[in-house]
Amino acid sequence: MRAAMDSDAWNRRYAGHELVWTSEPNRFLVAEAAGLEAGRALDVACGEGRNAVWLAERGWRMTGVDFSEVGLEKARALAAARGVQAEWVTADLLDYTPGPQAYDLVLVFYLQVPATERRPIVRAAAGAVAPGGVFLLVAHDRRNLEHGHGGPQDPTVLYTASDVVGDLEGTSLEIERAETVKRPVHTPEGERVALDTLVRAHRAGTGRSPRRPAG
Repeated sequence: MRAAMDSDAWNRRYAGHELVWTSEPNRFLVAEAAGLEAGRALDVACGEGRNAVWLAERGWRMTGVDFSEVGLEKARALAAARGVQAEWVTADLLDYTPGPQAYDLVLVFYLQVPATERRPIVRAAAGAVAPGGVFLLVAHDRRNLEHGHGGPQDPTVLYTASDVVGDLEGTSLEIERAETVKRPVHTPEGERVALDTLVRAHRAGTGRSPRRPAG
């Protein structure tokens, strides 16, 4: 995350008019956000903003953070096209400290970095969860290397739900769900299955109720 070459590489990857990823929200976000009352939300490593924009369309007051200015320019364009607003912050996540207990929902989606970088970023994100708020992490699971489709092929940037639970120790978040989940992927050769890590947690308190998703 810290090296300039990393942000430059992502800027090159995001260059061009087309979105690198789909404009549609992540399927796990849609399921896990169902039933949550809209409030303030933080999207860590938001990329081109698809998840942040989807939440903003549903009344969430969004902040999206990424170290790729090119990715954030696409996020701004997507938000404008959808008629919503969000705060977009360019920052290296290793240097970024969100407001303590300031957000009702904190997302960390597909942050694929080595454990020495992942742990402080995850813990900082956890610290931003308000009382009654929800922390939601989704990532390419380490098991995907041998048993799933696509994703990074570098095992040093892959992890498991138990790794994330360990990262969250001492943050006062209560784990609701920590498991490997299957994500269908459509390819020219037919449907394949990717394996993702999903961790959902909440902070107890008098804030918003961390309601489970409907269904």
